[in-house]
Amino acid sequence: MSTGVRVALVGATGAVGRTMLQLLRERGFPASEIVPFASERSAGLNLDGLTVRGLIDDAEVDGFELALFSAGATVSRKWAPRFVAGGATVIDNSSAFRREPEVPLVVSEVNPHALTGHKGLIANPNCSTMQMMVALAPIHREVGIERLVVATYQSVSGTGHQAVEELESQAHASLHGVEMPPPALYPEPIAFNVIGAAGSFADGDDHTDEERKMMFETRKILDDQAIGIAVTCVRVPVRVGHSEAVNVQTREPISPERARELLSNAPGVVLDELPTPLRSAGRDGVFVGRIRRDESHPRALHMWVVSDNLRKGAATNAVQIAELLQVADRESGRLAERAV
Repeated sequence: MSTGVRVALVGATGAVGRTMLQLLRERGFPASEIVPFASERSAGLNLDGLTVRGLIDDAEVDGFELALFSAGATVSRKWAPRFVAGGATVIDNSSAFRREPEVPLVVSEVNPHALTGHKGLIANPNCSTMQMMVALAPIHREVGIERLVVATYQSVSGTGHQAVEELESQAHASLHGVEMPPPALYPEPIAFNVIGAAGSFADGDDHTDEERKMMFETRKILDDQAIGIAVTCVRVPVRVGHSEAVNVQTREPISPERARELLSNAPGVVLDELPTPLRSAGRDGVFVGRIRRDESHPRALHMWVVSDNLRKGAATNAVQIAELLQVADRESGRLAERAV
């Protein structure tokens, strides 16, 4: 990519899309133009001074150097290859391409080397996997990971803006002594409740898709198929910010003190005595606390991991990947100049 990148933002009107636009501007990404795309019904809307284009069959998608996608797997499968064919590198936030062997699945602080030789498509991990990888990669590099036992506490914004509205309307009704509106997005009311299965069940599977994503993606990102992973994904009545209770059994012994030392120097990690979603909201770090020895196993630690799922869990990582691509292109340009 040359200086002044023409950027397409697909799914621009959603919560993650809006956050991507905000971050491109906050971080001073060198975009010559940002073009927001959304569904046909959103065409013509003003989005922070930009006019939204409808993603329709005759939409003009050529001439972009970068396309950030956050519009769901169905849209990504249809449109991402078209943007790639038109010259763009696509960074996709959906699950559409994560399992494709030739598509790198990248957490910017963990495996940026996976970007080498990409073929125009790059996948962003699931938000719950993302924050856990930032916290666990330094430990994996030091002593290896044998097994993970994880329980997630996922905010409703992971389902979308309508889920936030559902939480708020149910909470408002309950606090004012009136009957809660019936749940529309979840199987049970979410206000003042905990739903013990975040995600959806495929036929014949007793794990949700959120749980399956964490299992597969952890092994792919850490490039270690031998890691045992047990996951329970839970939905909680929190607007923004996913939390995780992580028990990590390592291949070699490691003390809590050494783990804290590693994490204190790890990019993207914020050591915190007791992380909370409210503290992480609006921030890009992965907050890690309650690091302690598991007294039931000589090579296991407990930790508590919290992050803003709209930012580091989705939008921030996509923009960080775009920045890494910019750096790589500048370096390759310099090498080409030297060769001449």
